[in-house]
Amino acid sequence: MVEKTIDLTGTSAIGIEDAVNLAIKRAAITVKKIRQAKVLEAVALVENDAVIRWRVRVEVTFVVQDQIHE
Repeated sequence: MVEKTIDLTGTSAIGIEDAVNLAIKRAAITVKKIRQAKVLEAVALVENDAVIRWRVRVEVTFVVQDQIHE
């Protein structure tokens, strides 16, 4: 088995977990067999002294397919 790792960034006004889920769900549209996600960084975006959004940097690992085309 061969795996590949990519960096993604997700942003959410709801929270860190939602930002991670959004990044993974979006990647899953084109990337199959995602095996894990590692949160590398979480940043609170602040406006008027309040957190308005969370931005996360996520390292996503997936299995490289044996066959590219069927």
